[in-house]
Amino acid sequence: MRARGQAGIAAVEFALLLPILLVLFIALIDVGRALQANMIIINLGREGANLASRGKLQLSENAQAIIGQVAASAPPLDMSKLGMIYITRIMGSTANGVTKSIVLEQYRWDDSVNNRGYRVSGYAPASKIWTCGNWASTTAGSCVVPGGNSAPVVSMMSGQLLDGEVIYVVEVFYKFNMLFKSFTFGGFSTPTLGPDFYSMTVF
Repeated sequence: MRARGQAGIAAVEFALLLPILLVLFIALIDVGRALQANMIIINLGREGANLASRGKLQLSENAQAIIGQVAASAPPLDMSKLGMIYITRIMGSTANGVTKSIVLEQYRWDDSVNNRGYRVSGYAPASKIWTCGNWASTTAGSCVVPGGNSAPVVSMMSGQLLDGEVIYVVEVFYKFNMLFKSFTFGGFSTPTLGPDFYSMTVF
């Protein structure tokens, strides 16, 4: 009789603990997926910057090909619906003894972009390096960058580039939907990874 009572207590304790254990298990899987996604977009940025800087063709001719190749290596991430990639070419320019970083070119992934410059998926975050105000209507992935004295100045490596030195900056965005947005424990809410991942690589 006593053994049967102990078995009943153990069953009740297990039934009470099971939901907590399941939540913790799902949360661990969720964090694991987020870490995997973050590592993938970091690698995408590195590969994109490497291809952009070493390409034999002009960036204007192969920017979309580079972005497409990089995005194709993203699975299991769905970059066509939840991702965006920018390539920005920046050059050091010295005038009156002061060197500034100016934007020469900027391209964004034109996959699923309509003729008004908006992505069909609705996810189109702006570049954190420089926000283009004039995307070409005929080629949604090309930005019309002002030249000469009107060239946009950015803070990226400002004063660190030599006059005429060129760098390529690749930005990768990904909208990752986590099951658990945050954990609340003891009245304190701790945010988890995501939901928007960002990676920037300079080459």
